[in-house]
Amino acid sequence: MTHRPDVFGDMRDACAALAKKEAGFARALDAIGKPHSRRRPGGFEALFRIIVEQQVSVPSAQAIWARCQAGMDCADPAHALRQSEDGLRGFGLSGPKVRYVTALAEHWTSGEIDEASLAALSDQDASLALQKIKGIGPWTAAIYLLFCEGRVDIWPPGDVALLGAWRATRRKGPAPDMKALDARAVKWRPYRGVAAHILWTYYAHIRGRTPI
Repeated sequence: MTHRPDVFGDMRDACAALAKKEAGFARALDAIGKPHSRRRPGGFEALFRIIVEQQVSVPSAQAIWARCQAGMDCADPAHALRQSEDGLRGFGLSGPKVRYVTALAEHWTSGEIDEASLAALSDQDASLALQKIKGIGPWTAAIYLLFCEGRVDIWPPGDVALLGAWRATRRKGPAPDMKALDARAVKWRPYRGVAAHILWTYYAHIRGRTPI
């Protein structure tokens, strides 16, 4: 497999290109210096964790994930399958998320999908392969490809933190909505993943938090 650029290395050229395209990125980068790239090991455990994090607050997700880690081997899909529905619910997972984790574990243990095969696919094909699994939509697929593989041109649609950050960079005009932001992100190719990391870092900055 040929080497693919990632967001875990030197992003100065990408940041400069984005700042040239959009004054909002220039303002964000002036405030943060450089983006913080979230990095996680890939594989089943990473996707399990991202499912836990869907549509809940960061503290809630952290608490549920800590209970999962304490009660089972989160890296082993076979162990996840051996948990009863009540067992997974006992860690704090909702009914739908229990089904999503189970579907993920079934795909993983069957060999239909794995970390290496995903890494070998194009951005579009990797996203589509992930979305074949129940409970994994465009946002979840994008988060995996950004945090675990560091792909530079992946955009997570519908991310409210990105919207909050982008609104904060604006100096005039009406505040954009989610649909408008996702549409505008097309202009940021081939660095949409870098754009996302800039905005996440800026969002932490304006809220007085350390990027995670």
